[in-house]
Amino acid sequence: MSGFVSSSIGKKFFMSITGLFLVMFLLVHLTANLALLLGPDAFNVVSHFMGTNPIIQIVQPLLAIGFAVHIIYASILTLQNQKARGSENYSTVTNSHQSSWASKNMYILGTVIFSFLVLHLINFFWKIKVTGSPLLNEVNVDGEMMENAYALVAGLFTDASLGLAYSIIYVIGAIALGFHLTHGFWSAFQTIGFSNDAWRKRLSVIGYLFAFLVGGGFAIIPIFLMLFA
Repeated sequence: MSGFVSSSIGKKFFMSITGLFLVMFLLVHLTANLALLLGPDAFNVVSHFMGTNPIIQIVQPLLAIGFAVHIIYASILTLQNQKARGSENYSTVTNSHQSSWASKNMYILGTVIFSFLVLHLINFFWKIKVTGSPLLNEVNVDGEMMENAYALVAGLFTDASLGLAYSIIYVIGAIALGFHLTHGFWSAFQTIGFSNDAWRKRLSVIGYLFAFLVGGGFAIIPIFLMLFA
């Protein structure tokens, strides 16, 4: 088992498994964040549920571990491939995908996404879970008191001095995520066995659709808040 984990195939396998796990997280996270488009009460209810649901509280540290494993293995494989083949990315690509810009720049895109994630955690997660914020003062939603997470999130993008800058940064992060998913989605399935031509073509199409929906979904949120909140 230890030999498999340390092998190139093993690293790619764990990269794929953690990547698919994070794909599920993105779907849940995007669905929750799209409640921002429905107004303060809707988002506060969703945020309260996400912050108090015991299952989600168990899944959160597992996601953190999965994300860490994903980054570690991506870094190791990238360094190994750079030594072996120069500047190629960590993924094993087929001839039909060798010209893909995303497939050749997965680690760069991943670095942009990681930087975006750190900023996201500092702006929201850290304040909600650790330091608190005056913007989080509780509000009454249908008779239940809960933190005003909407004020914290919307306030970032509507701030007179930094709102535009943060909106641009978040849109760039969403675009990078979309490009990362165009290759990472089908590549993850290929690594775990869906490697024939028929499945690769289907998963490639599904991957592009998924990447467009996720990247576009996250990108539209700061734009909407900046313009209409």
